Amino acid sequence: MSTSAPKLPTVDVVIVGAGFSGLYLLHRFEKAGFSARCFERGDGVGGTWYWNRYPGARCDVESMQYSYGFNEDLQQEWNWPEKFSAQADILAYANHVADRFDLRKYITLETEIRAAHYDEAARAWRVETDKGETVTCKYFIMAGGCISTAQVPKFEGLADYKGEKYHTGNWPHEPVSFKGKRVAVIGTGSSGIQAIPVIAEEASHLTVFQRQANFSIPARNMPMTEEYTNFWKDGYAEKRAEMRYQPNGMLREANDVSAFEVSEEERQRIYKQRWKEGTGAFLGAFNDILTNKAANDTMAEFVRNKIRSIVKDPETAEILCPKTHPIGTKRICIDSGYYQTFNRENVELVDISEKPIERLTEQGLVANGREFEFDAIVFATGFDAMTGTLFNVDIRGRDGLALKKKWEAGPRTYLGLMTESFPNMFIITGPGSPSVKGNMMNTIEQHVDMVTDTMIHMRKQGLDLIEPDLTAEDEWVDHVQIVAHTTLFPQANSWYMGANIPGKPRLFMPYIAGVGSYRRTCEDVVADNYRGFHFEAKR
Repeated sequence: MSTSAPKLPTVDVVIVGAGFSGLYLLHRFEKAGFSARCFERGDGVGGTWYWNRYPGARCDVESMQYSYGFNEDLQQEWNWPEKFSAQADILAYANHVADRFDLRKYITLETEIRAAHYDEAARAWRVETDKGETVTCKYFIMAGGCISTAQVPKFEGLADYKGEKYHTGNWPHEPVSFKGKRVAVIGTGSSGIQAIPVIAEEASHLTVFQRQANFSIPARNMPMTEEYTNFWKDGYAEKRAEMRYQPNGMLREANDVSAFEVSEEERQRIYKQRWKEGTGAFLGAFNDILTNKAANDTMAEFVRNKIRSIVKDPETAEILCPKTHPIGTKRICIDSGYYQTFNRENVELVDISEKPIERLTEQGLVANGREFEFDAIVFATGFDAMTGTLFNVDIRGRDGLALKKKWEAGPRTYLGLMTESFPNMFIITGPGSPSVKGNMMNTIEQHVDMVTDTMIHMRKQGLDLIEPDLTAEDEWVDHVQIVAHTTLFPQANSWYMGANIPGKPRLFMPYIAGVGSYRRTCEDVVADNYRGFHFEAKR
């Protein structure tokens, strides 16, 4: 990056990413009187829901809750078609928001941020795009999302394969047809579990390669009813207020008793009822599922028995039964007919847990000593979550310190919001915040509000710089890990731990104490004169 003489900031704020975080930031900044530019690598807004267009893609949080709560007119006028709406409907919502609040004028599309370097003399960030433009700003905000950097394992022979290749997180915008084709899906995480039933209906033959079995609960999705819509829209503001302090940032019926406070008969009755109702609320059957391994085992075995009852072939059923991690310690999946798909004659399951894929060939791949031929391969192999998008930008703070260098042993933040040595740089839903362990729309709004309110506070007080104290950051990093290890989450080799990326440090990245608890902590920090942050006045 150029080291030319300091210049006054071009704008107050540069935002990276025009997903739901970026859109709400632009809205708040406009109302607060801050000048802002937003850069987005795609050719449209929507973030995650712009890129994730794979068959069956939909949110695993109910649409009435996975939506903005900052504007009453917006939430009253928008109507969702399904209880769990599909990608196209969520993207339409993002575009509606961009148009309704006239935000596109601040957004530069099809532009990547390559570098952001802090200039201490100018107290400004110099931000460089892939188009050669340099923008200076006082505040730099990474709003690129937690799961926006697709990851394909470095298979031997990847470049040799001559057939169609797709990644669920970077799906083509034009229609993809699998009709009459032999298709492979590699991966059975959330995107794979959603895509597999849809692809199986079209493909002549589908082969699913599974490294680790995942727990999945029926979504019980359905068309949105007027009755359910009205339930939410009547008193929406009050419901939103309650959601903000719930553990997962959403309204769910949680059973605040231990799995062992009831009889075996009652426990099974509750599991059956929750399974019948479906959704991720299944985990709320008892209050100790994620803290007590014995309690967790009772739920896990119930789900395994459900899998065995659904899948007709006993050998296939057993391969699909997760046995390597407690239920819920990897992101719980919800599905529409996933396990039933393996009863189809045109679907085969290949277990690669002990004998991984050896290599790709011109015609397909080799696994378990067998050579397979495919017309198309779908990589449902997930993301370099939480840090991947941040590391795609050459971010350098004080004294040229690279973010990658500071975080080489794992991400270090205060409140998941800022990191020491990087003044005036905010991260929306960053590592060390609840982020992916709650309703993302809720956590996005909370972070955006805190950032904007902080900037307003600084302007009123004549302050020019904010940075977390190193001691506060160290204490928060330790706290996040201590809280995580009071649960069963670290027992799973999950992307929460960075386990899906070779060489990535293993530590639990989200804050697991709950959305409501985190919000109260942030409120306490602000009330205590921004405890853990230090400010500097304008020079």
